Amino acid sequence: MLCIVFLPITFLVVGSSKLCPHQCSCYDASELVDCRSRGFTHIPHSIPHGTWLLDLSGNKLSELRSTSFTGIWALRVLLLSQSNMQVVHSKALSSLTFLEKLDLAYNELRVLPPDFCQGLTTLKDLKLSHNALERLESHSLEDLESLERLDLSHNHIQVIEVGAFRGLTMLRHLNLAWNQLTVLQGGLLTMQQSLGVLYLNHNNISKIETEALAPLQTLSILNLEANQLRSLKFKTFLNLQTPSTHLQMSENPWTCDCELHRVFTKILHVRHLHVDDYMNITCHSPLLVAGASLGLMHSQLCIAETATVLIITGTVMVTVVGALVMAERKRKKQKINLEKQGNDPISFITRYSFLAILFRLQN
Repeated sequence: MLCIVFLPITFLVVGSSKLCPHQCSCYDASELVDCRSRGFTHIPHSIPHGTWLLDLSGNKLSELRSTSFTGIWALRVLLLSQSNMQVVHSKALSSLTFLEKLDLAYNELRVLPPDFCQGLTTLKDLKLSHNALERLESHSLEDLESLERLDLSHNHIQVIEVGAFRGLTMLRHLNLAWNQLTVLQGGLLTMQQSLGVLYLNHNNISKIETEALAPLQTLSILNLEANQLRSLKFKTFLNLQTPSTHLQMSENPWTCDCELHRVFTKILHVRHLHVDDYMNITCHSPLLVAGASLGLMHSQLCIAETATVLIITGTVMVTVVGALVMAERKRKKQKINLEKQGNDPISFITRYSFLAILFRLQN
């Protein structure tokens, strides 16, 4: 009886150990393979074909080759963070057609190959944060038609080509924080109607094009903290036709003038827009109000500016009216003089004599 009970257990343990890569730990009949921080310089062999989670984080892989994952057809989760990864070769991931989560964070990737995402049509979560990426080409993220979360934070991204996110129609969470973007251009997020969270904080953004946010019909959080924004256009945010959007915009070098006051006043009166950190928005210029809270003093700024404009306008109007009065007086004076000359007998005789002399000379 004892043999009948223990024999199958012994068989499972031995069987799984034969299928498990050397130095790795395998669980649940080799479906979970843990190869974390084992000093691997390449993807180990003998990974079971039925593995659905493979953790290779904390190794020294440096590259992913085109044959690195051949045969691991059932893989759902692949963790490769902190692996000194510098290069992902062409079609290195193309065999992972059932992959749902890919973590490549904390590596040294500078570029993504043109076919980086080829075959990853089921991928839902992609982490590329804390790398050295400088730009995203229009083809960098093709085939990710199921992607819901994309983390590109803490890179050096300066340029994102229009069309780079074209295929990401299911995207709900996009993190572009801590990069070097300078402009949020129109057309970049055209296909992201399902996007709910957009992090753009800690970039160098100084301009948001008017139509840049218009396609985001379900956006609930937009973080623009710590950029280089000095002013805003109200129409840019009016184009956000969402049920409710929370905005974070502090730590920008705002120019606190009457125009900025008008824009924020309008935004605050739009029912579905909420500036969460409004009282933390401080002025950078002019120097007189630098460091002051816009929320506490913006109305005074606008009143002061309005008063200045009214004074200037009043001065101009007084000058113009004065000039008109002087011109009218001069005209009346000239008219009176002409009338006096027309009624003066001596003047009449003089003119008659002059005409008589002129007639004689002609004859």
